[in-house]
Amino acid sequence: MTARVLDGAAVAAGLRARVAARVTELAAQGVSPRLEVILVGEDPASRVYVGSKAKACQEVGVRSATQALPGATSGDELAARIAALNADPDVDGILLQLPLPAPLEARRFLDLVDPAKDVDGFHPLNVGLLQQGRPRFVPCTPAGVMELLDASGVKLAGAHAVVVGRSDIVGKPMAALLLQRHATVTVCHSRTRDLAAICRQADVLVAAVGKPALVSGDCVKPGAVVIDVGVNRVEDPALVERLFPGDQARAAQLARRGYTLVGDVDFTAAAAVAAAITPVPGGIGPLTIAGLLLNTVRAACRRRCLPC
Repeated sequence: MTARVLDGAAVAAGLRARVAARVTELAAQGVSPRLEVILVGEDPASRVYVGSKAKACQEVGVRSATQALPGATSGDELAARIAALNADPDVDGILLQLPLPAPLEARRFLDLVDPAKDVDGFHPLNVGLLQQGRPRFVPCTPAGVMELLDASGVKLAGAHAVVVGRSDIVGKPMAALLLQRHATVTVCHSRTRDLAAICRQADVLVAAVGKPALVSGDCVKPGAVVIDVGVNRVEDPALVERLFPGDQARAAQLARRGYTLVGDVDFTAAAAVAAAITPVPGGIGPLTIAGLLLNTVRAACRRRCLPC
């Protein structure tokens, strides 16, 4: 079996077009959604992500700005910055880019964001609403996965979905969303016994652990849909050749950049068994950013009692 490759970039492009159309409608009513990003420290990956988000905002007409703070920023300084954005009536969405440099503890500061401006969906109030099945903001990556599953015609009601990973950002909200669509959900994690056997039961398998190729072909049920959320930098040529045998484009990219991006799933092995699979890159990543845009526009609408 050769799996159908699910094109997350194409689905994300459609979602961005919908967001852009709504932004145009809002402009006619004098509303211009605004997103503020707080970036603390010099983490290279975070800077790349923030740049991608800023570009995406510009493309759909959402105003955005990044408040770049030094790594030595104190907790009181960061809290004051969040409070100022909470109080600014012109700000619709606030995104605190993670990870934060030590000793800043992410949960403390995520809890300080106004729930009405929490476009990441990480505030406890928004987490609770999601668990109750009446979400205000769905975390961007799980929301993107659901968009892709729906666009790809994947039937969830009655299906057995296995989520590998239990993070607050992806694993837990992903399980909640699948449950709300009437899937039977199993959540696996680092202490799960016989992970491969449980994964082989999945009609829909979602991998979100941040470990390169943790999910092998032996973990995939024939005909399953495999969603790979992981994005991992791999610098080992031998590992890249094992995961993508004979892939000259990958080898050239590794030689040129010193690394290549791979998922949590052994793509080549899993694609030989699955019915459908997402690639890395080009799968869930573009949908995550599209989900952020959608949440920002929804925040702008809700704050003004306008239809979303």
